[in-house]
Amino acid sequence: MPSFIRIQDVADILIMTFLLYQLYSWFRKTRAMQVLLGLGVVTLIYFATRFLGLYMTSWILQELGTVLIVLIIVVFQAEIRQALYRFSLLRHLFETQKETQQSQFQEVAESLFGMAAKRTGAILVFQRSESLADLMLNGVRLDCEITPQILEAIFADGTPLHDGAALIRDGRIAVASCHLPLSANPDIPQFMGTRHRAALGLSERTDAVVAVVSEERGEVSLAVGGELRNVASPEELVAFLDKLISPVREKTGISLSQHVFSNLLPKAAILLIVITFWALITSRQGLITTVTVPVRMHGIPDSLVLVRSAPEEVDIQLKSFSSLTPLPSKLDIAADIDLSGTREGQTSVRLKHSDFNLPSGMTMNGINPTSIKIVTERKEQKTVPVRVALRGRLGRGLAGYRVAAEPATVVVEGPATQIARIDEVTTEEVDAGRLIKGKEYRKNLLPPLKMVSILTDEAVSIRLVVGRKEP
Repeated sequence: MPSFIRIQDVADILIMTFLLYQLYSWFRKTRAMQVLLGLGVVTLIYFATRFLGLYMTSWILQELGTVLIVLIIVVFQAEIRQALYRFSLLRHLFETQKETQQSQFQEVAESLFGMAAKRTGAILVFQRSESLADLMLNGVRLDCEITPQILEAIFADGTPLHDGAALIRDGRIAVASCHLPLSANPDIPQFMGTRHRAALGLSERTDAVVAVVSEERGEVSLAVGGELRNVASPEELVAFLDKLISPVREKTGISLSQHVFSNLLPKAAILLIVITFWALITSRQGLITTVTVPVRMHGIPDSLVLVRSAPEEVDIQLKSFSSLTPLPSKLDIAADIDLSGTREGQTSVRLKHSDFNLPSGMTMNGINPTSIKIVTERKEQKTVPVRVALRGRLGRGLAGYRVAAEPATVVVEGPATQIARIDEVTTEEVDAGRLIKGKEYRKNLLPPLKMVSILTDEAVSIRLVVGRKEP
């Protein structure tokens, strides 16, 4: 295996090939398949425009892609719900495992051919492993045994339940007069009516077996997997039903080679498409970019203060494995360093790859410099007086007054060496000539030094009081 292809890449290709083939198998004869092919063409155009540097076209296609995804979810919600149901590996645990009596097929077949001879239209759905609750709408619940008399009573012209399909589930007639989704296949012959289109529509979306009796031609047909086949006799219909319905409950073993080599042409085509997209997506594999990122720190012990750190930025080399990964210059990458184990004084902290949070598809090749130096000091608190910063002198008649602040003292906190130099904290400047007796003023405190904080967020109250300030 080439060195640039990883085991993960092979698994990635095989998983996507399997998923796309499942989608192809389920939707290949539905209108959803046509939409998927259209999206595939648009996606190829998008990659081509990006490769050729057609920025405006690629930007428009990228923006339209978001809108198209929402539209697809709305329009094809039933198909998407059915596909998710098929993907469920636990659905068999919650389904009933009752056996459908094969002897009932004979009565059903004779009843259908009897209605065909009388030119009575009918559509009968046999549920297999997949739920039909979301696709068979507006039905009338019956839950009765299958008898020729009941079948003829349901589909007899003029009866309340004749317009629609009847559902056979677990060997009983569960629901009648149901509406089925119509097939959108443009290749259906024009002489086929609504019953046949409804039978094909349900069989395209599920694994159900649908028997149809034509009112115009007096024929019995069977719709399975989006294909319609005529049935010549009751015996042939019984054989088909035994073959199609019974194996759902008694599955025979299929070898791995049969799974792999059946339908080889579409599988090979899908594999080629996936490999092509993988090559486009990983076109930037191995690209190394140098990015300058900031250094952020957290977890400093409460008893310490970070006084200085150098450098504040470092250069890292990033290696990208996919063109889907954003450019490093557009990412918010930083060195996030934990200082919880730091002690007082000067320390050298070594940078590790784990200090950088990188997106998927990107690895780090190098860091420069590989360490940073930090200086921490002991954190101290100190109570200091508040001094009102005055500009000018008090007005006339205020000779016996002085300017006082409330509170008169505050607590400051910071590195021990800076706290030792602080004797007072001053307020914002006050114009003494504008002070009026009996009026209160609010002023903020100014931080004495850069690393020192005042342990209060409130402004101090300033007013005139009797008595001169002591020298």
